[in-house]
Amino acid sequence: TEPFMMELPAYKVPDLKNVLFNLWLRAKIFINRAARIILPLMILVWFLSTFPYPPEGATGPAIDYSFAGMIGHALEPLFRPIGFNWQMVVALVPGMAAREVAVAALGTVYSVADAENATGAMAGVLRANWSLATGLSFLAWYIFAPQCLPTLGVVRRETNSLKWTWIMIAYMFGLAYLASYVTYHVSVAMGGG
Repeated sequence: TEPFMMELPAYKVPDLKNVLFNLWLRAKIFINRAARIILPLMILVWFLSTFPYPPEGATGPAIDYSFAGMIGHALEPLFRPIGFNWQMVVALVPGMAAREVAVAALGTVYSVADAENATGAMAGVLRANWSLATGLSFLAWYIFAPQCLPTLGVVRRETNSLKWTWIMIAYMFGLAYLASYVTYHVSVAMGGG
């Protein structure tokens, strides 16, 4: 037989201590990154959804009078054609920093406070406030929208071009809006609205 072009090292079972150390290291990196991104954003969403306090004699929910409510209500007409309400619009903004923040932001905006039954409470709130078409539209948005701000930073660095970064941002947001629009209206036409 022909000799090998390259000698392969002998395969060995990994050392358990080394495996556990590397697992711990990766988990620590993830937790640190999540704490640096998710926690500050949730504090910001909480602040925006809490202040200013509602005026005396206010009849609506307190969040309607908050900064987050004002931002959401101002942008809602732009997102209404794709089935989004103002609460969803508020969740999109911190969701740009990290997608997993959008769910926590929805919990904050919809005032899901029951930590023990957060999943069940959130599901009930969304079921009461969203139609099937709205939920599908929200999923379509997150399929095509830019992943997160760090991704855009990587695109800027790799292309070495601000122009191509902005083209990608416009393209992905446009595609997300179009996909959400089509998804929402097809779903409504099929009885999911």
